[in-house]
Amino acid sequence: QVQLVESGGRLVQAGDSLTLTCVTRGGIYSDNAMGWFRQAPGKGRDFVAGIDGQGRRTTYADAVKGRFTISRNNAENPLYLQRISLRPEDTAVYYCAARRSSLGTVHILSQANQYNDWGRGTQVTVSS
Repeated sequence: QVQLVESGGRLVQAGDSLTLTCVTRGGIYSDNAMGWFRQAPGKGRDFVAGIDGQGRRTTYADAVKGRFTISRNNAENPLYLQRISLRPEDTAVYYCAARRSSLGTVHILSQANQYNDWGRGTQVTVSS
């Protein structure tokens, strides 16, 4: 079963902004940290942004600092929201990641292996 569903990706022009959303199934993550990762053509899956379980602490990759904002609600079934001001280099498939509370707390938000559930991804394409 898919536990995370991303949405919001589309084709945009450089300088435009959009919002990506990740919706989770209720009750399985229990306010654990969540993260966004991305994979560009020919590259690995890289960390983008992370947020702790209560939305109190955020972490960003250097490449997106000052341009992206990650946020979430405080419900048991969190809504994960990211706002971005885009460059062509941001073109990638963006993935939402989460760790089930039964497996323990995420401590390093940027570490991919901290997460056990991944969405299928949403494509963001930025043209010049």
